[in-house]
Amino acid sequence: MTNYKVLIVEDDLALLEVVSAFLSMKGFSVAQATTRKECHEALQRSLPDAVVSDCHLPDTDGLQLLREIHAIDASIPVLIITGFATIDLAVRAIKEGAEQFLAKPFELSLLLKVLENIFEKSRSVRCELAVKNRVARFPRDPFLGTSESIVRLQSKAQSIVGTSLPILIQGEAGTGKGVLADWLTKEGPRSNEAFVDLNCSGLSSETLESELFGREEVPFGGVVAQKMGLLDVAHRGTLFLDELGDMDIHIQPKLLKVLDEGLFRRVAGLRDREVDIHLIAASNLDMATLVANDKFRRDLFSKVNTLSLVIPPLRTRIGDIPVIAQSFLEELEKDMSRGRLEFGKGVMTSLKGYGWPGNIRELRNVLERAALLCKDGIIRREDLHFYVPASVVTKDPRFVPCCESEDNVVTLKELERQYISFVLQKENGRAVRAAAKLAIPRTTFYAKLREHNISIHRDQ
Repeated sequence: MTNYKVLIVEDDLALLEVVSAFLSMKGFSVAQATTRKECHEALQRSLPDAVVSDCHLPDTDGLQLLREIHAIDASIPVLIITGFATIDLAVRAIKEGAEQFLAKPFELSLLLKVLENIFEKSRSVRCELAVKNRVARFPRDPFLGTSESIVRLQSKAQSIVGTSLPILIQGEAGTGKGVLADWLTKEGPRSNEAFVDLNCSGLSSETLESELFGREEVPFGGVVAQKMGLLDVAHRGTLFLDELGDMDIHIQPKLLKVLDEGLFRRVAGLRDREVDIHLIAASNLDMATLVANDKFRRDLFSKVNTLSLVIPPLRTRIGDIPVIAQSFLEELEKDMSRGRLEFGKGVMTSLKGYGWPGNIRELRNVLERAALLCKDGIIRREDLHFYVPASVVTKDPRFVPCCESEDNVVTLKELERQYISFVLQKENGRAVRAAAKLAIPRTTFYAKLREHNISIHRDQ
């Protein structure tokens, strides 16, 4: 139970020193105050994880101080101690929001036990909040397969497990960046703490700032209404920021302050708050290009890119598809209660022959749809519906695939190449509009152009 900060407010100097020395010996960081004024000064310097306060102070009483502490931050647990204990006083203290009430004299071991219980309760609350805020994910192995690229990724990931430095995971959409972030957290020293994730894409600057840092408002009567941010929830745990490259440029310096100083300020807040998080970020954009185009801060990129992991796209490790597909099939058997599922003849050849612009996420979606459509638990080739299926292609009668094989059927990869060329030509070589027409990210579209060796005049 180390690194927790405890503020002790006690005017009995002998007791103050004894309690401070004992808690320091047990690994706590201890701050001291003997009056209300000194308590507020200590809170201005740094918010503690808990306050232990005497009920009778020279310039106030403990219950009034309890109300003032909670006005500053309602999440700070306060333990009231007193030498004049009565049942009525104990009831009043608990009603006012005190976490516990101890009568003097008390055993130091009892105080330690109470504080440990308080901190364990706080940790559990953060974990529960994190579960409510995070996207549900299946526990998956991010290193399925035996390809050289995935073995290399696993080796590098294992070498950095346990680090406190920020980690940046890069890769195309659907490659499993969130799955890898989950794995890094579960294998690391913060596995029992909260794991909080936030996708920065599609959120306005105001919404993103409020979600991340929280908000303080004084709507009426001078009462401060506090909204916890995800940084509060992730305290002592892990914060996973997906699609970091989409973060508004005006919020980036505030995130940098969190990483550099461990401090942040809620929206409309007046004081800095301390936070201890491990940051894992992910992006499917070329972060270096964003920096070069002044769309992402260079100093923040340097900070989050201290340790970098790059997940290869699925099309570059076709040999891993059978083991990944089989793993998904076993998942689907449990999730759908369909009984045993298996692949029919030629299915694996079709899966390996497709380009997978949506990567592993698309592979699971294809198999999930096939599992719903198949008969007798056997997934056949006709149950597979790919990203560029015939049903989509034939919506535009002007596209007619060139059949080059003896059985008058083109491969899925060749069909994809032809259709991309067709859409690009239809959009007069404008890549951005062609990517939008195909409903894929520009980065994925350009990758497909390189894969199929398709030349264009890029739009400006």
